[in-house]
Amino acid sequence: MFSKVVTAAICGVEAVKVSVEADVSDGLPMLSMVGFLASEVRESQDRVRTALRNTGYHMPAKRITINLAPADLRKSGSGFDLPIAVSILEAMGELDPSSTEGCFLTGELSLNGSLCRVRGVIEMLSKARSFGCSCCIVPETNLIEGSVLSGIDVYGANSLQEVVDFLRGERSLRTMKADIDRIRADQQQRDLPDFADLKGQPALRRAAEIAAAGMHNLLLIGPTGSGKTMLARRLPSIMPGTTLEEALEITRIYSVAGELPEDEGLITIRPFRAPHHTVTTSALTGGGINPRPGEVSLAHRGVLFLDELPEFQQETLETLRQPLEEGEIAISRLAGMYRFPADFMLCAAMNVRSL
Repeated sequence: MFSKVVTAAICGVEAVKVSVEADVSDGLPMLSMVGFLASEVRESQDRVRTALRNTGYHMPAKRITINLAPADLRKSGSGFDLPIAVSILEAMGELDPSSTEGCFLTGELSLNGSLCRVRGVIEMLSKARSFGCSCCIVPETNLIEGSVLSGIDVYGANSLQEVVDFLRGERSLRTMKADIDRIRADQQQRDLPDFADLKGQPALRRAAEIAAAGMHNLLLIGPTGSGKTMLARRLPSIMPGTTLEEALEITRIYSVAGELPEDEGLITIRPFRAPHHTVTTSALTGGGINPRPGEVSLAHRGVLFLDELPEFQQETLETLRQPLEEGEIAISRLAGMYRFPADFMLCAAMNVRSL
């Protein structure tokens, strides 16, 4: 029997539709997975098999083939566990095919069948409607992240059994709607570095205020202990507040990078990133086998602070040309071209002795 469910793969910071197809047929008993899979996706067959058994479902002694389409798109991440398990159950006849129509699924399975948090949920859910989905099921630990989106129903589940019961119509799953105004107010009341702590130096304060108001780049030159770093860390406190669109952009990047706090579904304050001068080029700009956002992207709509500017490697600084000019950075890999947003305010500091 054939089945198909909808999920997504993260390519850079963009979600791309992936169809998880399962087929149970006669033949030598085995589980085969195809579709240009990264190692963590290929390993999911062991997690899924064990999770199904510990949830009370025994896979038949038949040939089971799993295909993640499109086949020319590299799939990475652990969020394919849940859609693979559901597609197998549907192909086994445990679920009605109509129960998964228009339903988006993502989640990592532990061996006992419980669902674990995954990266990039807010980006996946923002694209789910364009995939033809009206209902989304995610791990409950990701529910607060998905609750900030409107126009689509998002449900949180703690285990595979809860998902199966929901698809059968035997259980209701938890849903919630985030109060964005309350989130913004709570985050603004945090004890963050305040520009009011800076005393004196009227010329420096005026230069910082003009730079922050217009997102202009700023270079601070002065002796050690004159307050360069102190000023830089307080720049976000005088920058214009984020719009909802900007907050969603920041949250999407941090979610894909795996740096979104579990108790927060939306980041409304402007980020401040201060990488050490020994930072590698790939860590600054993003990269890796499965490219992830670097420091320039994590500083999107905020401040990137480079302390001890002359200590940075020249080739590392050269990579800042593209994001400073275009507001994004492109990374080429064999699997394709990845583009990461990187529209930030650059603030750099150097000591007088370095001139």
